[in-house]
Amino acid sequence: MLTDLLSRHKQEFLPGLHTELRAQCSRTRGVSFVSGNLMGNTRQDTSGVCCRVYKNGVYGFSSAAEYDDENVKNVIRAAGENAEFMDSRVRKGRPAFPAIPYSSRMTDAHINEVSQKTYIDYLKALDDYIVGKYPNLASRTLMMREDSMEKLLVTSDGVDSHFAAPRSYIYVILSALTPAGVPVELFKAYGGRGSFDMNFSDPAELYGEIDKLYESVMKKREGVYADAGVKTVILGSELAGMIAHEAVGHTVEADLVLGGSVAGPNLGKQVASPIVSLTDFANEAFGETAPLPVYVDDEGTPAIDAPLIKDGILVGYMNSRETAERFGMKPQGNARAFAFSDEPLIRMRNTAVHPGKDKLEDMIASIDDGYYLVNTNNGQADTTGEFMFGVTEGYEIKHGKLGRAILDTTVSGVAFEMLKTVDMISDKVEWTSSGFCGKKQPMPVGMGGPEMRCKIMIGGR
Repeated sequence: MLTDLLSRHKQEFLPGLHTELRAQCSRTRGVSFVSGNLMGNTRQDTSGVCCRVYKNGVYGFSSAAEYDDENVKNVIRAAGENAEFMDSRVRKGRPAFPAIPYSSRMTDAHINEVSQKTYIDYLKALDDYIVGKYPNLASRTLMMREDSMEKLLVTSDGVDSHFAAPRSYIYVILSALTPAGVPVELFKAYGGRGSFDMNFSDPAELYGEIDKLYESVMKKREGVYADAGVKTVILGSELAGMIAHEAVGHTVEADLVLGGSVAGPNLGKQVASPIVSLTDFANEAFGETAPLPVYVDDEGTPAIDAPLIKDGILVGYMNSRETAERFGMKPQGNARAFAFSDEPLIRMRNTAVHPGKDKLEDMIASIDDGYYLVNTNNGQADTTGEFMFGVTEGYEIKHGKLGRAILDTTVSGVAFEMLKTVDMISDKVEWTSSGFCGKKQPMPVGMGGPEMRCKIMIGGR
């Protein structure tokens, strides 16, 4: 765990200027097997200290890769000098940020060190199970990743925060050949918040999940192409999460709003069906701890939920302190930095559509001819809200019943138009939190939602 060298240097902050002093240690552990062969075995640790100073509308920033008292002093001094220099040249003349008094020392989770051999032995046991039970697979890939960010933060407002955020996952990819010899595959991530030893103790605990994944691959092996066109579909939780994050979430990040995103002229307007609400959750969601909780951001703002869409109306943006002042909004803790050498950017935390009142079986029964789209492996969206996502697992719905699996396809549309067609939402939310958001800096994020019935453009062969 990081030793606190920061608190003793607060007296060196420049009087009257908002100052953020952060120390950080980031860890990554990884192992991968491809068809039984060990292909990856990595450990990486990076650490350092940084300081950012705000003066009259501009920032000065400095970082150092050595975390000791001398470098803490150096980055404070350099950041202050950089702020003075920028102010002398730019002269924005903006007022100081309102103080956000806050004093808390909190640690979300301890980071437990695990040997590489533990990871390798665990994956080897899973691989032995797969090849022993399912020898007809075309290929199999197993990957393990554990990463964490531990941060110490002190600010001129009185923030004194210590936060550790480990997460660990095992990724399983199974591939089979169709009768025509075409490869098909499915992917699943298992794990979540916490170190590897907290999430994985016995490989046998995943055997049942691997069996389910294999059954789905075999169904896909016999799958058919979807019929292209605008169809009534049920989007699974993963796709609902992708919509929430990629197609809506990025458009309502205030820096992208200032850059001209579609959310700018739509604030206060209907952008979705009245049964749709969407929130970027800070640390709790729907009565439980969020997948990747944030308690204070890297500007020292206490993290609270950011409502984005309420009853179909676009009600807010995600902000930094600077953009909150520009828009007359309250900052809610969305400014986050990935590495010690990064300045905070406006980022999502745990973004999800709220659950509704419908049962999935009733939603399926309500469709005469459509699709249930379960999983996605990639996607893209832009600041107009236009999106295209890949669909890796889906099923026909015929006369209110699930039918054949479909082969890989895509869905596309414009988020604020597609969301207006949502007329049923399931009562259960599922999350995914195993990936990164790639906005300039990578960042661990959670995204999720319930199943949603809507109309969407689906690709064919």
